[in-house]
Amino acid sequence: MENILDKIIANKRIEVEKQKKKMSIDTMLRIITDSRVRPKSFKESLADSSTGIIAEFKRKSPSKGYIFENARVEDVVPVYSQSGASAISVLTDIEFFGGSLDDLKEARSLTQTPLLRKDFMIDEYQLYQAAMYGASAILLISSALSVSQTKVLAMKSKEFGLDVLLEIHNENELEHINEYVDVVGINNRNLGTFVTDVQVSFDLGEKIPSEFLKISESGISDPQTVRDLRQAGFRGFLMGENFMKTNNPGQALADFIKELE
Repeated sequence: MENILDKIIANKRIEVEKQKKKMSIDTMLRIITDSRVRPKSFKESLADSSTGIIAEFKRKSPSKGYIFENARVEDVVPVYSQSGASAISVLTDIEFFGGSLDDLKEARSLTQTPLLRKDFMIDEYQLYQAAMYGASAILLISSALSVSQTKVLAMKSKEFGLDVLLEIHNENELEHINEYVDVVGINNRNLGTFVTDVQVSFDLGEKIPSEFLKISESGISDPQTVRDLRQAGFRGFLMGENFMKTNNPGQALADFIKELE
C-alpha cells in the first residue's frame, strides 16, 4: 500500500513554496505585531475542561473522501463553541482535507475558543501563518519530522505564543517529546495506512512522561471510550468525523457531551 503520509508531505512542500511567493515573512511579522488578539491557551483550556472535547472542522479525509463537502465555518464553528467544545481543530490542508487558511482566519473571527491549526507542519513559514491567522496552537506530527526538526519548530512556536501539540503513534516516536511541547497527542490512526485503533492510546498513554498533558486523537465515537480514556489519564479527545458526518455537527457535539455527562 502506498504510504499516504509521504504523498501528503511531498505535496505540502510544493504548497508551502507557492505560499512563500505570495506573502513574505516580513509582511506576516508586521501583521502579527500589529494584532492585539492574544488567543486563549489551548493547553489551559483542556486542563480546565470537564469534557476535553476538541471538535474538528473537516470537510474530507484522504481515506474516506468528502465527509461534509459544503460545510461552512460560519455554520459549524460558533455552534461548536456554544455546545461546549474545549478547543476547535481547523484543517488548513487544501489538497487532502479540503481546508484552507481562510477557514482558520474566519474561525478566529467567530469564536474565542482556542483554535488548533491542524496541518502538516514542515516549515517555519507555517508557524508565521498560524500566528497571523489567530491559532492558539499548532500540530507537529512526529512521523513527518525528524527529532531535530520537531524541536526547532516547537521552540520557534514559543516566539509566537503558540502551544505545541506533538502527535505520536508508536513507542519509537516518544523521542520527539521535548521541553517546548505543551500537549502530547496519541493518534489512533496510522498515517501511513490510515488504519484506526483506539487501543493505541491505551498502550502508549502510560509511556508519556506525567508532566505532559495528553490527548487521544481519531476513531473516538462512543462516550464510554472517552470515559475510559479519562480514567487512563487523558485530558483531551480530538473528534472530527463523528460530528462532521452529520447534518449539524454542532448539535452532534452537544448531544455527545450531554450523553458524556
